[in-house]
Amino acid sequence: MPRRLIAGLAALSFLAATAPAPAIAESLRSGLPSANFPLGQPGAATQKQKAVAAGIDLFTVLHGTPTDGYTVSVLMNGKDYGSQASAEAAAESALNAGFEASIQQFTRPGVADFPQGVGYTVRIGLWTLKERNEAEKVVKKLKEAGISAKVDFLGDDGLQTTGPWDMRVLTVDPRSFTGSYHSSIGATVAKRETPSSMAKRQGAVAAVNGGFFNIHTDKNLRGEPVGVSVVDGRLLSEAVAGRSALILKDRSARITEVKTTVTATSPDGERTTINGVNRAAQPDELVLYTEEFGAKTPSDEGAEAVLDDKGQVLTLRPAGGKVARGTRVLHGTGIMSDWIWAHAWEKWTLNVTTKVTDMRSGKGIPLTPQTSIIGGGVGLVRDGREHITAKADGQANINMILRRHPRTMAGVTKSGKLILVTVDGRKPGVTVGASMVEAAQLMLWLGARQAINLDGGGSSAMVVKGKVVNHPSDGTERGVGDALLILP
Repeated sequence: MPRRLIAGLAALSFLAATAPAPAIAESLRSGLPSANFPLGQPGAATQKQKAVAAGIDLFTVLHGTPTDGYTVSVLMNGKDYGSQASAEAAAESALNAGFEASIQQFTRPGVADFPQGVGYTVRIGLWTLKERNEAEKVVKKLKEAGISAKVDFLGDDGLQTTGPWDMRVLTVDPRSFTGSYHSSIGATVAKRETPSSMAKRQGAVAAVNGGFFNIHTDKNLRGEPVGVSVVDGRLLSEAVAGRSALILKDRSARITEVKTTVTATSPDGERTTINGVNRAAQPDELVLYTEEFGAKTPSDEGAEAVLDDKGQVLTLRPAGGKVARGTRVLHGTGIMSDWIWAHAWEKWTLNVTTKVTDMRSGKGIPLTPQTSIIGGGVGLVRDGREHITAKADGQANINMILRRHPRTMAGVTKSGKLILVTVDGRKPGVTVGASMVEAAQLMLWLGARQAINLDGGGSSAMVVKGKVVNHPSDGTERGVGDALLILP
């Protein structure tokens, strides 16, 4: 390695990985903790409290000061980090183009189901918050030299920072709250809708966005939740087995990992697995579409059996049609279309069974009209300890574990109090968001015994009495796949 590159090699520390926040047993008796904010410089956070309704309180929490600025990151295969060899090559290219580049090594912290790792960035320059345009000029010159680069705000890195942080915390105490918790997928599963719109339709006093939704499917289906969704006892999206979920019933909330089992049994005794619910079908799959789907089923040369609410086959048809009110459609592709033609004759009654299993206890979760389930993005806290399940929840990478983003979290205290949190981010100088580790530390600080990460980024939104009380990073409230509603 050239000597000038060795001189620029800097190892960056991840402060949160070596200074875990202590768990606070039950810190929400009359308010939030008054000291020991777990992120940034030690001290008490500034907070304001507002009573929303009986048992419901809203807190605005502010902490920290801006000291981070901008740098330019040289991209490696489209990413702002890579292996040491890739970083050395990228830095050499920048140096040959006349730019002083440094290689910086960083550590991605290990989590419960994924070991720590090391990465390398190639950085050029350092500018204050007011000097972003100067950094943009460097990116332009690099582009002219054939080098891909981008401006990065150092507060997004997930490394040591002074903040600041801007949070909203909503607490619901079941001992005085008289309403109930529900999930909502909006008007249909297929289309996205804002949390405030869902809240208004159902008269909710408060709401937050729910879990992740599928942006990599057909453009007409991008409201589909990624993972489990149960609304008022009806399974509207199957689980990814082992991923975290928030179970809601009346005024109770709990967090666990779930799996779903959906089967169809024909009168001739043939039984088969239904692979999915209300999503695009893959080859050789059987997918169930409910009346909440809100779109035509795929026209993919498969076969469909239209069922009434008791499972009787009303008609058989080629794939691609509406799901009428009061009906369900069993859609088969490839070999599963053959199953439909062979075992779902008209006027036969198929026994379609749905089961959601709590994987911690091994017991089934009764799907009553009072039951709602929202799939989480990542487990954060389990039994009062940091327990981040990035790999099980499909988020085991540097961007999701280490980088700071706006986040929405849900937690439950020992006494059953529900904690809903939004941490705003992507606003340099105003609020930096949180990494997964920081999100877990925040929930522990707030007294959560169990906690999960919901969808974040531009989806993070908290609605109270019809008003969005946080500051979504898109600049406006985003349509999402589902939401958690608090009804009076």
